[in-house]
Amino acid sequence: MTKTPLRTCIVGCGRPGGTPGATGGGIAHAHVKAYLSYPGAELTAVADIVPENAAAFQAEYGARRSYTDYLEMLRTEKPDMVSLCVWPHLHAEMTIAAAEAGARAVYCEKPMALTFADAQRMVEVCKTHGTLLCFNHQRRYAAPFVRARELLRAGGIGALRRIEGACPNLYDWGTHWFDMMFFFNDETPAEWVMGQVDPVDGPTVFGVKMERQGVAWVGFANGITGTMRCRPTKPLEAHVRLVGDEGVIEVGLEFDPMLRTWMKGQTAWTPVDVPTCEWSGFGATVALSIHDALDALQAGREPQTSGAHALKATELIFATYESARRGRRIDLPLMLADDPRAAMLGGRP
Repeated sequence: MTKTPLRTCIVGCGRPGGTPGATGGGIAHAHVKAYLSYPGAELTAVADIVPENAAAFQAEYGARRSYTDYLEMLRTEKPDMVSLCVWPHLHAEMTIAAAEAGARAVYCEKPMALTFADAQRMVEVCKTHGTLLCFNHQRRYAAPFVRARELLRAGGIGALRRIEGACPNLYDWGTHWFDMMFFFNDETPAEWVMGQVDPVDGPTVFGVKMERQGVAWVGFANGITGTMRCRPTKPLEAHVRLVGDEGVIEVGLEFDPMLRTWMKGQTAWTPVDVPTCEWSGFGATVALSIHDALDALQAGREPQTSGAHALKATELIFATYESARRGRRIDLPLMLADDPRAAMLGGRP
């Protein structure tokens, strides 16, 4: 533990989720609570282009100062770690600005960036400046997913053969589930992707146009395959299924309980208990993720939510769009001259 406090800053205060005028879930509030619960960290400053949002956030959480210009905040405060709680089209420019300003770590919201080229550039610039780059793929710390991986590694369903995912879209939600494929497959590299999307009448999420429906088929270097099917549904459909030669493990946000198994010879799903002390909702996993990033910053190691891990999931997203555009399998590493998502679905916000 460092003797001097770790200086943390937030960019993008917004409003609390569910309040009038809120455009998201109030993610900055989860970030700041993670910093305030970490021994040795202090909230130095916050920034938001809406002065009232910055001032209210500062007053609520006791930040020393608030800014409307995040660049001024970076120059003045010289944070150890900065959280970027803004829309995706701002992620690349803000991450790069933070690294160039000397921030030791950047903890950015997902998805990584609006284009794969921007995502690659974020990783490269942070590496050049020695800045630890992390993304909020916080489900790596959620107890049901952790327990599912423990069951898998213990041989609970025999040898893993296939990973299946379902979520509302490839970009905003898909980044989580593609990341989960690597999480459950021990970070094994992907070798190819085949995908298809329906570009007509899809929703817009955080300023980014989504497909109406999409599907991806991923081949990994160890022979395991992954499939993802995406469509916006109500009620929510978001789950991951691990298919082995002796059974199935399923983790789903729409399930109660969230974790269940189906073994050979059974006629119904068997629920698996997860200690409630390890899972108390979205804010708890964000805190675990940010705490791991802070630990990694001080220890000089890679956290689970590193930019390198996030880039692998992002590659699968854009490889799916490229496969849909070209009508063929895309071999990795992904080589792009432009942005297939924007070409099919719409441009920058």
